[in-house]
Amino acid sequence: MILTEELEQLQAENQRLREANENWQECVRQSLEAIRNLQKQMRDLEAVISSQQERIKTLEGKLAKDSHNSSLPPSSDRFVRAPKSLRKKSGKKSGGQPGHQGHGLPQATCPDELLVYTVQHCAHCEADLSTCPARVAERRQVIDLPVKRLWVAEHQVEEKQCPACLHFTRASFPADVLAPVQYGTGIQTVATYLVAGQVVPYARASQLLYDLFGAQLSPASIAQFVSRCQQNLVEWETTLKATLVKARVLHQDETGMRVGTSGWWVHVCATEHLTHYGAHPKRGREGMDAIGIAPFFEGISVHDCLPSYQGYRFSEALCNVHHLRDLTFIEEELKQEWAKEMKALLLSMKEAVEQARVRGQPRLETPVLAALLTRYDQIVQAGYRINPLVEKPPKTKQYKRLPGRPKQSPARNLLDRFSTRKWDVLRFLLDFAVPFDNNQAERDLRMIKVQQKVSGCFRTPEGLISFCRIRSYLSTLRKQGLPIFAALEQALTGHPVFSIF
Repeated sequence: MILTEELEQLQAENQRLREANENWQECVRQSLEAIRNLQKQMRDLEAVISSQQERIKTLEGKLAKDSHNSSLPPSSDRFVRAPKSLRKKSGKKSGGQPGHQGHGLPQATCPDELLVYTVQHCAHCEADLSTCPARVAERRQVIDLPVKRLWVAEHQVEEKQCPACLHFTRASFPADVLAPVQYGTGIQTVATYLVAGQVVPYARASQLLYDLFGAQLSPASIAQFVSRCQQNLVEWETTLKATLVKARVLHQDETGMRVGTSGWWVHVCATEHLTHYGAHPKRGREGMDAIGIAPFFEGISVHDCLPSYQGYRFSEALCNVHHLRDLTFIEEELKQEWAKEMKALLLSMKEAVEQARVRGQPRLETPVLAALLTRYDQIVQAGYRINPLVEKPPKTKQYKRLPGRPKQSPARNLLDRFSTRKWDVLRFLLDFAVPFDNNQAERDLRMIKVQQKVSGCFRTPEGLISFCRIRSYLSTLRKQGLPIFAALEQALTGHPVFSIF
């Protein structure tokens, strides 16, 4: 009996141990499953954190960008830092430098009015000097405007009756005298110059003309003058495009413009002596093809690396001032030393080209050029080591992997440009006719942005096209030092100046 009881106790104890072992094994399984779930959640959270960190980094980079380290205009600066120019200090004082020829007011050789102040009595003894000979001791001139008033010219035609056949014959008015009362080309020129040359709004130009001359011109009348002027410049614009196509180096850029509620683009093609503005709803290749300069140009185009410029027959040269701003951002915000070295190298390349040009050299010496190119490649490789290729993160429930290559950092994108488009970046180093930057096009676009700031938008596409055509004419005249008013008056009479080509 005792053995039987002990056996039963042992069996019960064994059963209890088996149950405990099964419970322990179940707890282990549940713990392992929980650990696996937690590990999976950690991987998912790490992917989300990595994605959010990249997004935060991108947003912080956008906030850190302004006009000194990106292509943003100065008007977008948020005044969070003191202005910092990319130019180096010259060590010279501001203002005119020693040896600079000043320009004062010269006296006219033939004044319009002569006022002579005579001497009647001696200032010492009061003797009569009215009959004594005199000489001009000193001349002073006052330059002023004549009396501001409208000049009205009345045209009259005669009518005579023939004594033989009794027919009445009347003389003819000049071709440009069409109405009983009308404004002449002088005031039309001033009105057109105000709105197209100085971007004064039509209503303010009308008020200005009334305040100055008492001329009651309505904004609609000024719009008619502008329309007539741009119609007379159609053939001139065609000649301008044909001349720009033959240029060796052409500066190109574009900027946005509002037309009503729609977005348009103004494209500029310019040289040192010529300027063409073209308007189109599209910024890219469709707009360039419609304007008709880029498809036929075979020289060197200096631009800001817009992808739409690729694929044409011309060679490309990229604006290095934009590169300097991008490198400034990488140096200051991302703290990468290679960007500082690349900035110094590009500026030293520019200085080497300028010195060689001053010495009359057609190109850099081979050892100097080889050293600069070798240093360029070394800096690019150093940048790649700091910015390796980004791999795609794993696909999780919280993170959906997008198709295509992963988004790269600004530093990596700039390095890819320096590597794959090396000769477009350094074309100024090999061809002295190519400038270091695209400042010519940006200066030419400045008045377009002034127009947008003053008036906000154009009401119709025709208004924008007219403005661009007249601005092309005025900008080209100004670059060549020709009298603006006389040439604009010729355009209003249908005889624009073609001698500039």
